[in-house]
Amino acid sequence: MVLNEASAHLVTGLLCTLIPILLADEVVILPAPQNLSIHSVNMKHILTWNPVIVPGEAVNYSVQYQGEYERTFANFSWIFSSWCSSISTPACNVTDDITTTVAYNFQVKATLGNHSSAWSTLKEFFNRNSTILTSPKMNISTDGYNLIVEFEDLGPYFEFNVTYWKKRFNSQEIKTVRKGGHPEHLTIMEAGAEYCVKAQTIVDIIDRSSDFNQVECIRAQDESPLLALVLFSSAGFILFLVGLPLFIWKMSQLLRYSCCPVVVLPDTLKITDSPQKLISCKKEDIEPCETVVQVMYPEEFFHSWIQDTL
Repeated sequence: MVLNEASAHLVTGLLCTLIPILLADEVVILPAPQNLSIHSVNMKHILTWNPVIVPGEAVNYSVQYQGEYERTFANFSWIFSSWCSSISTPACNVTDDITTTVAYNFQVKATLGNHSSAWSTLKEFFNRNSTILTSPKMNISTDGYNLIVEFEDLGPYFEFNVTYWKKRFNSQEIKTVRKGGHPEHLTIMEAGAEYCVKAQTIVDIIDRSSDFNQVECIRAQDESPLLALVLFSSAGFILFLVGLPLFIWKMSQLLRYSCCPVVVLPDTLKITDSPQKLISCKKEDIEPCETVVQVMYPEEFFHSWIQDTL
């Protein structure tokens, strides 16, 4: 009996001593995240895992990575991911963490309050040269007789190898477009000819390229409508230059005769002699002057005015 009581007290004392220590060291009570994998397309690398479910609780996750340098020169140390510390979603964009073309390893743990799970690691190392390269999205257009191509912007690592040719001709031209997101001139097109274009993405830092996309073709405009448009435009411009001064002169004449008309008196109403000859008056002795009034009937005045005018 004494031994049993002593044993019970000893076990109770040990538990009372160990439990605070274990709680202080954050006893692992959460399951570790499972099925870690990296999905990489066009040099965008996303680490995913199965979520840890705790009813009524929000579980967070932290991600660490380890590159070739850490394994070789830093005693297998781990570095926390740039954007994935205490995140709530079971996914992490690790593109910025993978800066060289070497094998990387990743590990993830779940946290809930002061408690953490064990670290769970990738089953196989990841190298960015295994990324999936898709065929580029391309838009071709014309600007007059200029053939223009534009690609989506996939980031600083991507270039585009463009092949173009005139349809029904065997010769092909190749041009490298250094960056997407802006129009790029390819060639001068012949009037009425049809040109075709295809392209593939190139990533030099991993020495890989994608498959070619589907061929797209476009036809240049015919020369006749363009020539007719140029001729009509030139003719209209010349008529405008000639007609504008003539129109201004004509309008000025109309305004002049409308606002300030010139009145021409008939000769019968004009005074041809000086007033001194018509009126004989002396300064000292003023005598009545003879005034001759000629009365003309309307018919006579009209005939006289016609003769003077002619």
